[in-house]
Amino acid sequence: MSVLLDVSGLERRFAGARGMGDMIARRPRPVVHALSGVSLQVQDGETLGIVGESGCGKSTLARCMVRLIEPDAGRIVFDGQDVLALDGPARRGFNRAVQMVFQDPYASLNPRKTVHATLAEALRVHRIVPEAGIAARVLELLDLVQLPASAAGRHPHEFSGGQRQRIGIARALSVQPRLIIADEPVSALDVSVQAQIVNLFMDLQRRLGLTLVFITHDLRLVRHMAHRVAVMYLGRVVETGPVAEIFAAPRHPYTQALLRAVPQMTPRELRGEPAVSGELPSPLAPPPGCAFHPRCPVAEARCARELPALERRGGGWPVACLRAGG
Repeated sequence: MSVLLDVSGLERRFAGARGMGDMIARRPRPVVHALSGVSLQVQDGETLGIVGESGCGKSTLARCMVRLIEPDAGRIVFDGQDVLALDGPARRGFNRAVQMVFQDPYASLNPRKTVHATLAEALRVHRIVPEAGIAARVLELLDLVQLPASAAGRHPHEFSGGQRQRIGIARALSVQPRLIIADEPVSALDVSVQAQIVNLFMDLQRRLGLTLVFITHDLRLVRHMAHRVAVMYLGRVVETGPVAEIFAAPRHPYTQALLRAVPQMTPRELRGEPAVSGELPSPLAPPPGCAFHPRCPVAEARCARELPALERRGGGWPVACLRAGG
């Protein structure tokens, strides 16, 4: 497979809130380090899972990849094009080729528009089909996401959460994208509905030849549907590689801790341990060296001084850990 999306050295910082003490002391506004040099690749036709605790930068990364947020530094290359340099028709072409499905489908749908109007708008803006073919194409899209034709005349508030997410997926599909970035698309849904939406994504990928980036905090979903996984911690990718190999023998201590905490199916194997001991450090003041070292059970003195690069160490897939090579 060829590389469809190549992200390298992506950085994004946000201005934090100033407290009263900061203003009195005239201290500068604090800076949130959301992304700190993220690099990853997405192969054409694969599903890449991106996992990590809340606050690790997953959603910021997703929004940077579709240019809803502009990064402060780094490079994004899609199908050989420098995404951050695109403008005019080329930018519109990228917006059509790369679509996003959001965590909250209700917030991303216009409550005043019917499903038909929502889907028809995308078809018109991008001139996907002639005006005379819009109604038929809307029905095709609803069928693709397993919704009845009667859904076209209804408004978002008339649907369940799972049905609204299907509408969000249909809207993304309406412009015939090559890549869909799904940002926690099932986290707000019941478990039974989660399985239905995940299976829908997998079915659509097979039928339409889509490439997927699936962002989640649930490693069970990644194991079920992804080909490769990228593990994020405090704004960085700390391990990335094939799902089967990483689940069988994770190399980064953070990945190992996440996998230990995955609930097991049988009562005999149930475990109640937390994913990682200690609190996630504040992105306002990331620790020096390896950001995971304050919580790492095998950290050495050098881990607090040296920032490990994401690279192959001692064979295998890329990992950002000074101990992984030995």
